[in-house]
Amino acid sequence: MSAARKKIMIVAGEMSGDQHAARLLRDLRERRSDVDVFGIGGDELRAAGVQTVVDAREMAVMGFGEVVARYPFFRRVFKRMEALLRLEKPDALLLVDYPGFNLRLAARAHALGIPVFYYICPMVWAWHRGRIPRMAKILDLLMVIFPFEVDVFKGTGLRTVFVGHPLVESVRRTLATSLPALPWPAGGPRVALLPGSRPQEIARILPVMLDTARELRRRAPATVFMIPAASEEIRKRIEAQLAARPAEEQAAIGLVTGRMHDVVRQARAAMVCSGTATLETALLGCPQIVVYRTTWITYGIGRLLIQVQWIGMVNLVANRTLCPEFIQHRARPVAMADALQALLADTPERAAQLEGLQEIARALAGEGPIKSAGQQVAEALES
Repeated sequence: MSAARKKIMIVAGEMSGDQHAARLLRDLRERRSDVDVFGIGGDELRAAGVQTVVDAREMAVMGFGEVVARYPFFRRVFKRMEALLRLEKPDALLLVDYPGFNLRLAARAHALGIPVFYYICPMVWAWHRGRIPRMAKILDLLMVIFPFEVDVFKGTGLRTVFVGHPLVESVRRTLATSLPALPWPAGGPRVALLPGSRPQEIARILPVMLDTARELRRRAPATVFMIPAASEEIRKRIEAQLAARPAEEQAAIGLVTGRMHDVVRQARAAMVCSGTATLETALLGCPQIVVYRTTWITYGIGRLLIQVQWIGMVNLVANRTLCPEFIQHRARPVAMADALQALLADTPERAAQLEGLQEIARALAGEGPIKSAGQQVAEALES
């Protein structure tokens, strides 16, 4: 690499982080063409010209048990990235979410005198508030995607900027297009099932969603469903579960790969795995219930650590129970079907949620002109 060019190490440890990082990088390169990037990422970052030394799919785990089981792998990857920091001496380390790994790497880069830019703040306001002073010491720039996160770091000395939520523009593009044809089963109303993007989520969350779908059809036989699989691998896992269901249940459920935005905008309501998908569904204006199940040990540890009332991102942004949450033992088909029924009809519950979803869209878009993450990184590289 030419000495005149800027060199960035990037770490995006999950599929969503890979997508957000790729958007940031494309935005950055519109402002600076003299940037070479290497590190951890997936298909999106590779398509954006990043030389990946570890694939993000290998880094994606869920729950404390899974992390512990794969500790030797993560330790090897960490040592490799630390060695690359020393060898390549990048002009900056750009970290995207993934705090357990990334904050440790940030500390090493800081010790080496390498500027650290962090995009998508760890949820320190929900748990691990003790991380806030440490982050202020080891980070040079923190780019947050929720407006309230700026206040979390007030008085710490850490430059913290709101750059808008990356989903806002993505959803705007979707809403600007015409509705495509999708293989919905005949009937109505339509319900979207979003069981997650990880194998563990498909194993634990999809079964209760399918049981809820059966309960809804028992009450309203014309109800139909669609599942947008996050990938071909996830589609195969979903197909295996559907194959074990009675033929009449299978006939009421459509399945596509990708197309999540299109499926949700055509649905009357949705069952959504807790996570970023709840915000996407909110921005698309679709009423929803939030569902999550994990191992009991992960759930137990999480309940001890979490310092907020909700786990659904949509409710955290709203700062109230806007969308009903069905977590762990509360995720039961009859209760979930009751909540969905109230959202499928023209009810006060549906009207109140639709109004709340508009509030969330306004909050995530921000007020006035906002510098994007790519623009912030371009300016930080200059200084």
